[in-house]
Order: sequence, then structure tokens, then C-alpha cells
Amino acid sequence: MTVQRRTFIAAAAFALAGAAFPAMAAKPLVMGFSQVGAESEWRTANTVSVKDAAKKAGINLKFADAQQRQENQVKAIRSFIAQKVDVIAFSPVVESGWDTVLREAKAANIPVILTDRDVNVADKSLYVTLIGSDFVEEGRRAGRWLNEYAKKQPGKTFNVVELQGTVGSAPAIDRKTGFEEVTKGNAQLKMLRTQTAEFTRAKGKEVMEAFLKAHGKNINVLYAHNDDMAIGAIQAIEEAGLKPGKDIVIVSVDGVRGAFEAMIQGKLNVTVECNPLLGPLLMQTAKDVKAGKQVPKRLVVEERVFPAEVALKEFPNRKY
Repeated sequence: MTVQRRTFIAAAAFALAGAAFPAMAAKPLVMGFSQVGAESEWRTANTVSVKDAAKKAGINLKFADAQQRQENQVKAIRSFIAQKVDVIAFSPVVESGWDTVLREAKAANIPVILTDRDVNVADKSLYVTLIGSDFVEEGRRAGRWLNEYAKKQPGKTFNVVELQGTVGSAPAIDRKTGFEEVTKGNAQLKMLRTQTAEFTRAKGKEVMEAFLKAHGKNINVLYAHNDDMAIGAIQAIEEAGLKPGKDIVIVSVDGVRGAFEAMIQGKLNVTVECNPLLGPLLMQTAKDVKAGKQVPKRLVVEERVFPAEVALKEFPNRKY
């Protein structure tokens, strides 16, 4: 047998061996992701972003919906640990109560990435990074817009009601903190009532109905921690015979398409953007972490404020 023929046979055998053992190919990164739930238009867009980005990045995503219950998230994280995933990512329902399960993940040498919301833990090494928005700054931006609005009507007092997000959640705590920080010194603004509406349209409508029953036309401003609660409140305001956006000025947070539609209709005055499209950055960060690269402890996404005047122009550009 010639040398050339022996070389050809060896090369063919090597190629066949490679075809016969595809497991030798690079193993895809496996991510366990626990989502808060599907409580809002924002959250739905966030989930779609995560799933689409995982598919495009070639990451095997194990997705769990917590239905807004912390115990479901803890169970999901423990399941991910048992499955020995490469990376765990989650958007925590509330800030506290994570130390134990995150210590379990660390003991299993599985890095944890927080998305959207922060956790309150004594040991910050229990997670690698937090990807998401600056909720305190979102609250400040809402407050600054209202301060400027009030300034245009000197001498007038504005009675404010507030629809808070889920009790104990980072966005509810921080958006309230930021708003109060910039409005507390404004003598024109008086907070009448503040109550949770759990980030949902149904509860936003229900709590606003209670506010209107108690205070009626004395309410001048609504500050809602997200657009879905604001949209629910708009329904309650209209059913009470008042005009949202005119009789009651409405300030909300998220910047979803539903809010832009409400602004175009003159029913909402301003929305502060909270970008839900975190998927691509999450997947790249997971790959970097798995590769041993250093990543910043905090990754903040870029966001804007959209008053009603720009809604019609900006609406075609909205991706969520």
C-alpha cells in the first residue's frame, strides 16, 4: 500500500471518528433562569428578550416562572443547583431572604447573576453582578418631571396619590425613595395616600377606585411605580367621570407601548423608561463569567424620560 493511500485512509478514519462522537464538540453553556412572573407588559417583554437572546447565543436555557412567589424562586434555584447548571440568573421577587440559597449556589461553585432587581444580602460575593436599571434614579426622574410641572403653576397645591409596586421589591422601595428624595422639599406637593397595587393593572384599578372613593376630585396627581398600574388606574378614573391626564396628572414608570398609546390618547402625562431588553447583555455576561473574565459588580442600562409631547413621534421606535 502506498504512503499516499495509507494517509488517505487515516484521514478518512479520523473524520468518521469525529462524526461518530459529536459529544466531543464544545458543550453549550447551561443557564437556569428564574423569572418573577408575568405580572406586567414590561415583564413579558423581559421574558421574551431573555429567551430570544439565549437561543441566539446558543445557550441552553432552563426557564422557571415563579408566579411572584419567593418560595417558588428558592425551589427553582435549588433545582438548578441539583441539575449542576453552569450559571444561575434570576430576577428576585423581593430583596430579602436569599442568603441561604445563594450560599448553597456558591458552595456548588455555580455563579449567580441578578437581573432587573437587587437582593439584600450580607455577603455581596454571593452574586457576581446585577444587570438592570437604577430604580432610585427612575424615581428621581419622575419626581423632577412633577416638580417642573408644578413650577409652571405657582401657588397651586397638588394632592398626590401613589401606587406602589410589590411590597419589599427593589423597584417599589427604590422608586419611592427616589421620588421622595426630589419632591420632599416642594411645598406645592402633598402626598395624600400611598398603597401597593402589586405592579398589576387589576390591582391598579382596584386601589385607584379606593383612592377616588376616599378623596374624589381632591386628587390632582397619580404617581404609579409602573405603567400597568397606571393603565388600570386610568380605567378607574374614567369610570369615576374624570379625565385622566387632565383632571388627574399621571406620572408612571416603564415606558411600555401601552403607556405610549395612553399618552397619544391624552390619558397619561409622562413615563420614565425602564428597559426590559436585558437578554443579550445577560447572555454575554454569562459567557464572560464562565470564561473566567472579570465583570463589573453593577451593569446599568441606558434609559430616558418620555413626556406625552413626544409619544406620537417615539411610538414607532418602541420595541416593547
